[in-house]
Amino acid sequence: MIDMRYENPLYMAEDAGAADLIAGGRLQLGISRGSPEQVIDGYRYFGYEAPEGETMADVARNNAGVFLKVIDGARFAEPNPRPMFPNPHPGPLGIQPQSPGLRDRIWWGAGSDSTAVWAAEQGMNLMSSTLKADESGEPFHVQQRKQIEAFRTAWAEAGHEREPRVSVSRSIFAIVNDTDRAYFVGGGDRSDQFGVIDDFRAVFGRSYAAEPDVLIEQLREDEAIAAADTLLLTVPNQLGVDYNAHVLESILTHVAPALGWR
Repeated sequence: MIDMRYENPLYMAEDAGAADLIAGGRLQLGISRGSPEQVIDGYRYFGYEAPEGETMADVARNNAGVFLKVIDGARFAEPNPRPMFPNPHPGPLGIQPQSPGLRDRIWWGAGSDSTAVWAAEQGMNLMSSTLKADESGEPFHVQQRKQIEAFRTAWAEAGHEREPRVSVSRSIFAIVNDTDRAYFVGGGDRSDQFGVIDDFRAVFGRSYAAEPDVLIEQLREDEAIAAADTLLLTVPNQLGVDYNAHVLESILTHVAPALGWR
């Protein structure tokens, strides 16, 4: 997930276009206004300031708007009348390289219902993680499902021609051996958590850790997972590659088939 508060949108557009071409048109790029910062006013260390009357969230959305326009082929730069090499197109020039189809594979990480609606209006796919603004006091998965519904309604109203994609993130662990039990059984409260982050009230979604049969029933009750088309699994990277491969394999083998996931 790229924090758009810290990005020059033109540099980023060139890098994204090059990466997508190298990847054969398979880049799925997540962008957002960024998570709560580890330091006070961290953007200043990168040479950024919010214009008068704006917040850094406004800066992030403005940068995202420029990024979307230029990867979509907008031409904005006056060409040199005597270039060292001939310009490939008459008139204003845009960023290079251009990668066809990249515009449809940009995802916005939305932390509220309103930013999900904004993402839909801009024609971006929706990424909703395990943290969002608490806007109703309801369980996290219910609020997230309503966020997805608001996004899809706004998408339809905007008249976009393609179908959007929607992802949600979860921490899910199938308990299938003693190592799993040592790590995740009796590890404290796994219910939703409510609190104040960055001066707004937020809800952080629960983790799932149980025997496969119990886990399957719990996940069936998650309304946001049912509403999304893509599930992103967060893994404890501090436990190493081998263990995380086991975590994913356990879900694929013992949980996914029963839920119709592929």
